Amino acid sequence: MNDQVIKETVDRIVDEFIHPTEDMTLTAAQRLADRVKKKAKEMGVNAVVAITNKAARPVLVECMDDSYFASYDIALNKAYTVVSLKMTTSQLSELAQPGRSLYGIQFTNGGKIVIFGGGEPLRNRDGKIIGGLGVSGGSEEQDTALAKYGREIFEKGCNHNGY
Repeated sequence: MNDQVIKETVDRIVDEFIHPTEDMTLTAAQRLADRVKKKAKEMGVNAVVAITNKAARPVLVECMDDSYFASYDIALNKAYTVVSLKMTTSQLSELAQPGRSLYGIQFTNGGKIVIFGGGEPLRNRDGKIIGGLGVSGGSEEQDTALAKYGREIFEKGCNHNGY
């Protein structure tokens, strides 16, 4: 093999590890969590960031100093919700209102379904969900903004080779 072929092969393998195409990796989750926590700090929010894989199983949960104890379960459940139902928790919030089609859904799945903002599904280059992001610790608006920021950073990184 020549040097160019070796370089392209190594680059492809590293890119797959950092920017997963089939399931969330720990490395990708750590990079994403670091960016979300940095943004949370800028916003003055002591957040908990949870990232799951495509089966809604935890890959990473990180708690910023002085975050709320309750935010751990909330962030993790937001990440679970978005993978399980293939939509943001903000979208689900609208559908779970009285009189709407998913009213009462928060009482299913052992109470793990969250119906307020702060959860975003994470998609690969092909648009397939490969994980979920849940953020908790601020107001609903702050959590929603942080999760949306994280999703955008993740998708930009998957599609433009770095985040």
